[in-house]
Amino acid sequence: MAVPKRKTTKSKRNMRRAHDSLTVENWVEDQNTGEPVRRHHIDLKTGTYKGRQVIEGK
Repeated sequence: MAVPKRKTTKSKRNMRRAHDSLTVENWVEDQNTGEPVRRHHIDLKTGTYKGRQVIEGK
């Protein structure tokens, strides 16, 4: 069985865990409707992306 030779310091442990945190999704207010929408995603309700009509809305 593998056994660590030395104790992992708090600094090294926390550096390893730095990427394990939850990511915050980026929400912005839509210019036309005022509803919150995710950045870089097509608004499926209206079918727009960056102010352009991309697909048909619902």
